[in-house]
Amino acid sequence: PTSAQVSAVPQLGRFRYTLDNNVLTTEQRQFYEDNGYLLIKKLVSDEDIERFRKEFMRICKKEVKLPGVMIMKNESLRSQYGQSEEVVNKVQDFQEDEELFRYCTLPEVLKYVECFTGPNIMAMHTMLINKLPDTDKQTFLHPMHQDLHYFPFRPADRIVCSWTAMERADQDNGCLVVQPGTHKETLKPHDYPKWEGKVNKLFHGLLDEDKKSPRVHLVMEKGDTVFFHPLLIHGSGINKTSGFRKSISCHFASSECHYIDVKNTTQEHLEKELKEMVRKKYDMTSVELRDIWNFRARLVQGERINL
Repeated sequence: PTSAQVSAVPQLGRFRYTLDNNVLTTEQRQFYEDNGYLLIKKLVSDEDIERFRKEFMRICKKEVKLPGVMIMKNESLRSQYGQSEEVVNKVQDFQEDEELFRYCTLPEVLKYVECFTGPNIMAMHTMLINKLPDTDKQTFLHPMHQDLHYFPFRPADRIVCSWTAMERADQDNGCLVVQPGTHKETLKPHDYPKWEGKVNKLFHGLLDEDKKSPRVHLVMEKGDTVFFHPLLIHGSGINKTSGFRKSISCHFASSECHYIDVKNTTQEHLEKELKEMVRKKYDMTSVELRDIWNFRARLVQGERINL
C-alpha cells in the first residue's frame, strides 16, 4: 500500500488494536479498543526517572556529545540563559545516548508494548520533553495532532507510543489532552497552525479540528505511563507554572511494519521539510526519508525484519 489512508484490515474476532497475551486484562484491552489509549500507574521507577533527569541536565550542559540528536530550544531565552534547563524544551532522537535509551529497553515498558506490536519491537522515535513555563506567548502549546502524520511506515495498528510522566502532569503544567476514540478515524491533513508568532518547527496540527469532540486531560503522577495509538488525536496545553514539566517517550513499531511512499499523500509536504532539515544539518546533497528513519530506528526486542 502506498496511500497514507490505508489502514490495517481488522483482525477477525473481538480485538483489533491489541494482541492476545496474558499481560492486559480483558477490561484493559476493551478500554484501548474503545478509546485508543491506556494509562498504567507507577510503571517506571523513581530511580530510573532520576537517572533520565540527570542525563538530560548533562545534555543541557553540553557534557554529552550525541550523533543525530536534535536539541530544540527557545531561542528567545538563549541570550539570557545560554543552553540550560531554562532553554531546552526537547531532546529528540536520543537513540545513541545509552542512558536515555535505557527507557526504550525497560522490561516493564516492553511488556506492555508487546501487547500492541507483537514480539519483534523497534524503537522508532525518541523524545525527552521539557515543557517550559509559558504563560503569555503560548510558545509550547502543542496543537492537536495525530502522530501517524510523522511516520512513513504501516500498519498503524502495530505502532504504539509509550509516554511517561517524569513528574506530576496536570492542567496547570500542560498535561496531555486526548480525544478518545479518534484512533478509529483516518489520517487527517496536518500543517502549521495559523497562530501568530507561536509556531514551533515541525509542530504540525490538524487543519480541520473538531472543537466539539470530547477531550480528556490525562492527569498523571511521576512514573505513570500512557500507551496510545498513532491515530489518536492529542496535544498538550501550556505550562502555567514556574516549574518544568518533563516526560520521556518512545514510539515503538513492529519490525514487521513496512515503509510506504508518502508522495501524493497528506504527508508529502512533511517529507520535504524533514529532508531539507537533514540536508542542512549534515551538509548532504540528497537524503531519502527511509534513510532518516533507518538511522533513528533501533531494535529493542526480537528480530529486525523490515524496518
